Amino acid sequence: MPYVFAPSPQVSVPVAGRSERFPVHRIYCVGRNYVEHALEMGGTGREAPFFFMKPADAVLAAEPGVAVAMPYPTLTSNLHHEIELVVAIGIGGSHIKAADAASHIFGYAVGLDMTRRDLQNDMKKQGRPWSIGKGFDHSAPIGAITPAAQVPGIACAAIHLQVNGQDRQHSTIAKLIWNVAETIEQLSAAWTLQPGDLIFTGTPEGVGAVVRGDTLAGSIDGLQSIQIHIE
Repeated sequence: MPYVFAPSPQVSVPVAGRSERFPVHRIYCVGRNYVEHALEMGGTGREAPFFFMKPADAVLAAEPGVAVAMPYPTLTSNLHHEIELVVAIGIGGSHIKAADAASHIFGYAVGLDMTRRDLQNDMKKQGRPWSIGKGFDHSAPIGAITPAAQVPGIACAAIHLQVNGQDRQHSTIAKLIWNVAETIEQLSAAWTLQPGDLIFTGTPEGVGAVVRGDTLAGSIDGLQSIQIHIE
C-alpha cells in the first residue's frame, strides 16, 4: 500500500530471554491506584478507577542490564517519577471479566510514568485535560517484559524505586486499590483491548522530582529491573 510518507517504525519492547519483541499498540494508565499515593495527591483513598493514555511512541525501552538515557523534557521544572507494574496484553477483548483476565495477559514489566507535574497541576486548576503533563516524548520508560507464567507471585511482589541510590518509593503490588484483574475488567468495558496494549497500573506513595544527572533504578520482584539516567 502506498503512503504519502514512510510510516514510523513499530514501537516495541524487549521480552526477557527471547529474541522476539513485544509490539506496542496503546498505553493505558490507571490514576491513583494506591491509597497512600491517592492521599498524597489530594484524593480520598479507594475511589472508582479512572484512566488516561500516553502515545505508543512515548515508550522508552530499556534493554536488560543497560541503563537508558532520558532527555529532560521541555516546558517543565518539576519532572516527577512514578514507578509502576506494567501489564502487557497478549489477547485482546472487550467486557473481559476479572475472573478471565489472566488469560489475556502476555506478561509484566517494570515501568515509569514520568510526569511534568507542574504542567499537570496547572491543567487541573483550569479544569483542562492534562495530557501535556503525562503524554510527552519518552514519558513511558519500560524494562523487558517477563512472560506471565514465569512470575506466578506477581500479585504480592515488592515494588521499589531508588534515585541516586536513595530509596524513594517502596510498596507491594498487593496494595493496589484495583488489582490487575479488576483493572482489566474496568478498562475493557471502556475500550476494546488489543494485543500489544500496555497497562501502567498505578504508583505507590513517595513520588517526587528528579533533575538532570539523576539515576533512577526501579525493580519489582521477579521482573527485569530498569535503570534510567536523566540528561
